[in-house]
Amino acid sequence: MRAIRVAQFGEPEVLKLEEVPTPTPAAGQVLVHVRAVGVNPYDTYMRAGTYPVKPPLPYTPGSDAAGVIESVGPGVTKVKAGDRVYTAQTVSGAYAEYALALENQVQPLPEQIGFAQGAGVWVPYGTAYHGLFHSAQARAGESVLIHGCSGGVGTAALQMARAMGLNTFGTAGSDTGLELIKREGADHVFNHTKPGYEDEILKATGGKGVDIILEMLASVNLPKDFKLLAIGGRVIVIGNRGEVTINARELMTRRASVRAFTLWLITEQEAKEIHAGLAAGLSNGTLLPVIGKEIPLAEAARAHKEILAPGSAGKIVLIP
Repeated sequence: MRAIRVAQFGEPEVLKLEEVPTPTPAAGQVLVHVRAVGVNPYDTYMRAGTYPVKPPLPYTPGSDAAGVIESVGPGVTKVKAGDRVYTAQTVSGAYAEYALALENQVQPLPEQIGFAQGAGVWVPYGTAYHGLFHSAQARAGESVLIHGCSGGVGTAALQMARAMGLNTFGTAGSDTGLELIKREGADHVFNHTKPGYEDEILKATGGKGVDIILEMLASVNLPKDFKLLAIGGRVIVIGNRGEVTINARELMTRRASVRAFTLWLITEQEAKEIHAGLAAGLSNGTLLPVIGKEIPLAEAARAHKEILAPGSAGKIVLIP
């Protein structure tokens, strides 16, 4: 089979398409015939060697894929050959024509959800669910500001927040991104490249501030976020690319808090709740991943460059 392999940490060019043996599932494992692969920012950090988790070299990147079960190992009862699934982590890596996964790492993919959309489920929607429900403990009637709302996690969070009855504020940095989040139903839309956009957000809240901020780039926005919080507000850090200096007094005067997480450290119970929530939303149409670009697997390096470029609009997926 063809797979992307990384033999050394570095720039996107270290992503190489190679011919490797197709794996065989062992006990408790399944083999997925991959039809689409989700590209996530953490993939780029891991490839560069800057992510806290450093896989042994060489490795195949990726946790998010969608496809059809090709075969199952001994003891597998949850799925069978021919089932449509999406992956929530893998054993062998998702950037490949076939991927090994544990039985509990695959979830059913409803018939109405395409493979490209299925590849955009786990990290974006799992992150959004954990951020809103577990970390922010969002309640209907509250307000949420989603920075980078036009990206994969942002659109996922917007769909969930609308379904939960939150007042939604979204930012994007391009006309395409702004149109996307308008189309997805954000109540208030702002261009975060426009000077003074923070003042516009605060004005739209009547000076009260927002209850929740989902922050995709804390190293840039965190100090400014504090001034946008309502009393009792909370910032949920989802993405960060460096150190940042803050004034804690801005939190003190608002009785506010900053919370952060990584999806890899969720508990077994949290994972169970996330999968149940995502299954319901995918089945009833509340949740539907927005695909921005489909790129051939061989061009994984291009995908890694584009996912970190400004002006995101939907999910980037690779097609084997």
